[in-house]
Amino acid sequence: MSGMSGIRPGDRVTLHYRIASYGQEIANTFPEAPETFRLGDGEIDPRLEQALIGLVEGERQVFELMPWQAFGERDEAQVQTMPRSDFPTDLALIPEHQIDFELPNGQSLTGTLLEAGPETVRIDFNHPLAGLPIEFEVHILAIEHA
Repeated sequence: MSGMSGIRPGDRVTLHYRIASYGQEIANTFPEAPETFRLGDGEIDPRLEQALIGLVEGERQVFELMPWQAFGERDEAQVQTMPRSDFPTDLALIPEHQIDFELPNGQSLTGTLLEAGPETVRIDFNHPLAGLPIEFEVHILAIEHA
């Protein structure tokens, strides 16, 4: 043991990562600067954080994650129909575009517009990657233990 201990919840981790699904790249920090975040702060999905637990500095891994291990299964209950009057009249409602909603508690929730009619608008509040298998590649550069 060289005293290198793996990532634990609460640690600050600097890493490169790449996320892809069905060969389509969704995020990739490798060409640019790495990212640093603290596990448990909610900056990345807790299910992805689980994959990082125990990795050590310098380690590079590719995880093949099923939907339930990544961003969850799609939940049809998360698709909601809202009155058109809930949206500003000058807001262009374009299918597939994402819209941020301010919640009463100050947090924001992102939904994907499915369809906009004259009276109603259908919004999907599932994570855009819900229901998709994910390839999650990471290269751990530094670990600051909590």
